[in-house]
Amino acid sequence: MIPTWAQIGYLIAAVCFIVALKALSSPKSARTGNLLGAAGAVLAVIITFVAYKPDHLAPILVALAIGTIGGVAGSRRVQMTHMPQLVALFNGVGGGAAALVALMELGEVPDGATVAAIATAFTILVGAISFSGSIVTFAKLQELMTTRPVTFPGLPVLFIASILGSLVLAGFLVSDPRVWVGILLCLIGLAVGVMLVLPVGGADVPIVISLLNAFTGLTVAAGGYVLGNTLLLVAGTLVGAAGTLLTKLMADAMGRSVFNILFGAVKGGSTLGGGEASERPVISGGAEDVAILLGYANKVIIVPGYGLAVAQAQHTLRELVEELQGRGVKVDYAIHPVAGRMPGHMNVLLAEAQVPYDQLREMEDINSDFKSTDVVLVVGANDVVNPAARTTPSAPIYGMPILNADEAQRVIFLKRSMRPGFAGIENELLYDPRTTLLFGDAKDSLTKLLAALKNI
Repeated sequence: MIPTWAQIGYLIAAVCFIVALKALSSPKSARTGNLLGAAGAVLAVIITFVAYKPDHLAPILVALAIGTIGGVAGSRRVQMTHMPQLVALFNGVGGGAAALVALMELGEVPDGATVAAIATAFTILVGAISFSGSIVTFAKLQELMTTRPVTFPGLPVLFIASILGSLVLAGFLVSDPRVWVGILLCLIGLAVGVMLVLPVGGADVPIVISLLNAFTGLTVAAGGYVLGNTLLLVAGTLVGAAGTLLTKLMADAMGRSVFNILFGAVKGGSTLGGGEASERPVISGGAEDVAILLGYANKVIIVPGYGLAVAQAQHTLRELVEELQGRGVKVDYAIHPVAGRMPGHMNVLLAEAQVPYDQLREMEDINSDFKSTDVVLVVGANDVVNPAARTTPSAPIYGMPILNADEAQRVIFLKRSMRPGFAGIENELLYDPRTTLLFGDAKDSLTKLLAALKNI
């Protein structure tokens, strides 16, 4: 029986999680929300140690120390460009841990406890799927394997057979909770997770991370039921609900269904283009030419993308914008929902550079302004301004809402090369007569632009 004081402590921790999730919805309060959520987790751990007085305390404390050191060191050393990979790993570890706990609890499921047995089987299966799927997403984002969809003859049949086999095994586990059945169920779950993510193209991997995050949340909630821990049930439900909503919102932002994102390549389509650099002629210019276009404009819209994060050029970009504003130029940032490698990537990146949040405008709010804009400066973005999303039904991004950069008077791209974006298809806007390209590393190009602008 859990002491009353421990239940009250768990309630306080649960409230911390709920308030933290609400605070994370705004960049202004996100840092506070993150700290509040962490405080709730620490409180929950302390209460568990004091209330339950667990056996084998020494190895538990060693594991906690290793996890704490690894988590702190990893989070501090990982660059912003690699944050999606870190999220994928953390998510996978959560799902794997839930599956292992459920396996160990198999022997504790009492006879006739059907609901507990179902929750245990669910935790083992979905936790294993989340773990292996997250590892594959990490490998794709880290480019340890190809970012193109991976399919092979018979994949749909094998995938469906694995799903059906896992359901049959789960049924056996519910009727007779044996450890070997749980281990076999876990192994099939690992295979299902791999087959679920392999056919997904690199541009869609962030959505899959969000989906797997929802899976992990649901496994933690089910694990909370198995362990009789209300706090785990609350925390898992929050993560599962948030991940599900985020997955749906991201899929809507790309104008596609979750089913199409997961299984589009299996059905014979593709979620990634060819990926080859084009040799078609374009209009390129120097820093001085671009500085003149920007310096004499009345209205400029900045479109940031993953290339800005890779170059760590957000601070230089902010200085360029401040110089333009000092000349009386109206400047806004246009933020696409799926710019970068995870939701909010650009918001966090620009907030790090102390860019005022009121300058960051969402796609729905700013799209009508492009027609009255003199210059659009695209820094490290590609797919989110690619007109193929509107005009080319065969394109993997067709139907995805994009920023209407092609409606502006002039468009400037800062690019390293003519290689396409993460979707692997050409951007016809690059070849538009109104478009000028400034080649080079984004930070170096912005530094030169800033110097040239000051000399005008």
